[in-house]
Amino acid sequence: MKAGAFLLALLFAVAPAHAQEDAAAYPSRTVKLVVPSAPGGPVDAVARILADGLRTVWKESIIVESKPGAGNSTGAIFVANSAPDGYTLLVISDSITVNPSLYPNLDKDPLKQFAPISMLVTAPQVLLARPDLPANTLKDFIEAGKKQPPLNVASAGTGTISHLTEVLLEQRTGGRTAHIPFRGAAPAVTAVLGKHVDAAWLMPAPALPYIASGQMKAIAVTSPARDPKLPNVPTAEEAGLPDFQIMNWQGLFAPAGTPKLIVDKIAAAVAEVMKTPEVRGRLASVGFDARGEGPPVAAEQVRANVARWSEVINRAGIKAAD
Repeated sequence: MKAGAFLLALLFAVAPAHAQEDAAAYPSRTVKLVVPSAPGGPVDAVARILADGLRTVWKESIIVESKPGAGNSTGAIFVANSAPDGYTLLVISDSITVNPSLYPNLDKDPLKQFAPISMLVTAPQVLLARPDLPANTLKDFIEAGKKQPPLNVASAGTGTISHLTEVLLEQRTGGRTAHIPFRGAAPAVTAVLGKHVDAAWLMPAPALPYIASGQMKAIAVTSPARDPKLPNVPTAEEAGLPDFQIMNWQGLFAPAGTPKLIVDKIAAAVAEVMKTPEVRGRLASVGFDARGEGPPVAAEQVRANVARWSEVINRAGIKAAD
């Protein structure tokens, strides 16, 4: 064997051994969970619950660091450009599959920049309305959306799943409402409560007390089955709109190129944590169902969502908010 060929063969033989050693020792120093949105929000809450859970299975420190900006893109780009060694991870919402269609500088395929580790949590959208809106079913709401003057429908922000749910509904049914974007779910809930808008698609958690008190009504949910927290609210399919399942979700990602052995080790730890009653209970208290499925499920979720939301966004001509 020639010297060059021998050295090349030796290199390929040694590399897997080093990868195995790195994975066996992982984590050997502080792990950073980067949150690309502001502290105190739902992604930050999930990241901190996850960090607390991982501290029970790993001896090394785990820190949560917020890097908000550009619709979650600032923190995501920071992680994508970090060393692919498993020590800088991204906890992000489904915005990872929406932003490539809103920001032209982003790669259209998030899987080229990130290695999926885990589907962390999910939550449906619920159609909320002021109690005196003359629409008590999804069919009523769809018909009202075709009339003039248009309904004012709030969202948690332009390009959020809250916004895109209504856009998809209109594309499916031919309605046309006036979009009223807010900076987050809380002010959108307040707008419905104050009857400043007619309705909003939001996650159930912030609205549950107001639904229970009758200050707003829930018309339909986008989950495959009825939400246990809203047992009397039909799914969109039950209400006559098939194939309208939309779930908010958050996932855990590493920079592309992170060794599979390390990705799999992190995924196994997350799956273990997500099964514990304490973590499941804490996640439920902030409005999410614990999941914990590994890389294949997370990757498929990204692919399916990119395809779905890019079509919706491009058809509607939605642009990123300033």
